[in-house]
Amino acid sequence: MANLNFKTREMECKIVFYGPGRGGKTTNLRYIFKTYKKQTTGEMISINTKGDSTLFFDFLPMDLGKMRGYDIRVKLYTVPGQVRYNSTRKLVLKGVDGLVFVADSLLLRREHNILSLNDLQDNLSEYDLSISEMPLVLQYNKRDLAEEGIRLLPVEVMENDLNNQLRAPSFSASASNGPGVGETLKQCLQMTLKSLQDKLK
Repeated sequence: MANLNFKTREMECKIVFYGPGRGGKTTNLRYIFKTYKKQTTGEMISINTKGDSTLFFDFLPMDLGKMRGYDIRVKLYTVPGQVRYNSTRKLVLKGVDGLVFVADSLLLRREHNILSLNDLQDNLSEYDLSISEMPLVLQYNKRDLAEEGIRLLPVEVMENDLNNQLRAPSFSASASNGPGVGETLKQCLQMTLKSLQDKLK
């Protein structure tokens, strides 16, 4: 549930980008930060994990207007995708209000996507949260690589693997070039804010 600051009249909510290692979570946040720079407050903070080339998490606050007289502040996080950082992934999920699952479209990453989604469900259950009741958007990343002749999973296969039961909104995307990134974020923000409004009724 979002945090309310009665002094500053701010409502702070948290969206976490989750998915397998090297799937494009960090690239999503970097693109968002660069593209929506005017809407951000503060800097994006990244922490490198020792012995790992991916980022530990990124932190990006965005201002979105008001809800019930409160200014909305959104914090976007990524989690490390590698298995050995599960305790960190679990910690980052604490207090989550909305989720973007970034799946890797590479053919060789099919099993990694499925395992990562199962891992997300397991970690949410530690906080008595159900993935089917969370604001969730799926993003099928790296679709642009098909133009380079790289073998990708068909979107229909990814839908069947990951979204057959969840029925969440999903977007094809290229986080490195931008297509689908803004749409993914916008959909997740809309769903998250609607969920928070419903809880405040």
